[in-house]
Amino acid sequence: GLLARLQTSALTIRTLSSSNPFSQNVPNCLWKLGRLNHVAIAVPDLEKAQSLYKDVLGAQVSETVALPEHGVYTVFVELGNTKLELLHPLGEKSPIASFLQKNTTGGMHHICIEVDDIKAAMTELKKKKIRILSEEPKIGAHGKPVIFLHPKDCHGVLVELEQA
Repeated sequence: GLLARLQTSALTIRTLSSSNPFSQNVPNCLWKLGRLNHVAIAVPDLEKAQSLYKDVLGAQVSETVALPEHGVYTVFVELGNTKLELLHPLGEKSPIASFLQKNTTGGMHHICIEVDDIKAAMTELKKKKIRILSEEPKIGAHGKPVIFLHPKDCHGVLVELEQA
């Protein structure tokens, strides 16, 4: 009955995970992707967004930090396995201001994935014709070097890579 089906399923999962067909298709790199660091959400009203996550959903929410070199105010929402980054425009040339002009209620802006060697990642990604939106890494909200990959080269998603 049910126990036999569960045992068969467990055996199938063990067999699939030990053979790991996915790793056979992954080329050797001088760098590797790490964990998802955060998902960034552009918000038109930062105080309302902070209140939603803190007061309504009960999450731990950081103080607002201004990052003038990136043109944003940022707030981090701690989750069990990652973070959300709330982004609000800082200054007229903010990339978030132009995002919010097109998406007036806000929305997902980018994802951030950690890498173990950002310089090696940049070199290899350029060889693979992935456009990087800056010539050199900038210091991000966590005080670590970051780069952004062009969304048109990443299936419509703005990808931030952060040095782990």
